[in-house]
Amino acid sequence: MMLIPTHHFRDIERKPEYLQPEKCVPPPYPGPVGTMWFIRDGCGIACAIVTWFLVLYAEFVVLFVMLIPSRDYVYSIINGIVFNLLAFLALASHCRAMLTDPGAVPKGNATKEFIESLQLKPGQVVYKCPKCCSIKPDRAHHCSVCKRCIRKMDHHCPWVNNCVGENNQKYFVLFTMYIALISLHALIMVGFHFLHCFEEDWTKCSSFSPPTTVILLILLCFEGLLFLIFTSVMFGTQVHSICTDETGIEQLKKEERRWAKKTKWMNMKAVFGHPFSLSWASPFATPDQGKADPYQASSASNERTSPGSARGAGSQ
Repeated sequence: MMLIPTHHFRDIERKPEYLQPEKCVPPPYPGPVGTMWFIRDGCGIACAIVTWFLVLYAEFVVLFVMLIPSRDYVYSIINGIVFNLLAFLALASHCRAMLTDPGAVPKGNATKEFIESLQLKPGQVVYKCPKCCSIKPDRAHHCSVCKRCIRKMDHHCPWVNNCVGENNQKYFVLFTMYIALISLHALIMVGFHFLHCFEEDWTKCSSFSPPTTVILLILLCFEGLLFLIFTSVMFGTQVHSICTDETGIEQLKKEERRWAKKTKWMNMKAVFGHPFSLSWASPFATPDQGKADPYQASSASNERTSPGSARGAGSQ
């Protein structure tokens, strides 16, 4: 085995027989169609529960501390509808990001039969992941938490208990956007509520006691500020990653660009769907990406001029 001295971070095996398909057992029998994707990771599950708890805490403070006790019914109704709609979309986006297959490559498909079925031509390249024994497409990386190779894997996010990849990046971007919006909205309402309570009697501006009201508002203010900064940064980095068509892992490893360069608008449509519409902002709309077969695309994009160079590789 030879280590290629470039930034690909792959262990290249020069001959096709070194793929060692005989060491790979056939992939397990696929589950029923529509089986829910869920990662059984204790840390990720705990982070997902905390995420829901913090959103519901903000919901409680906004409704029962600030809006319901308010005498301005128009203010309460408008802000209540806006905040609840954004919170609902944030939690729906979180569920879609967590329960959507991010683009997992079929596990254990690096068998002799499957490799022969690819009908590799001289000059074509395939990569094998020794960890999950899969023939993986170009730009796929192995996740040690999901224990799968993920197409266009950006990173593994414990807050959604899933990888952010080709199939669920839209939902992750929407999740960060809606969390940032409800955090900003909550901070603005907290500011107005403090001003109202300073001008009025504290005992009349909330159904709770003044000390309890202050503690609840300060905690919400701290939570909103923290998550506004965090999710805004994540939203910005994700949009930049989409526009440049370069995942977080590819940026970190400074991998050589081996795929066709497209415009920023085309990259956005590749993630959010064709054509542009209000469905881009909906976590319930599955983007129509018009993706080609990943194995064919991988093989075609990795053609070389030298004969007999079909080869396998280790994980990234």
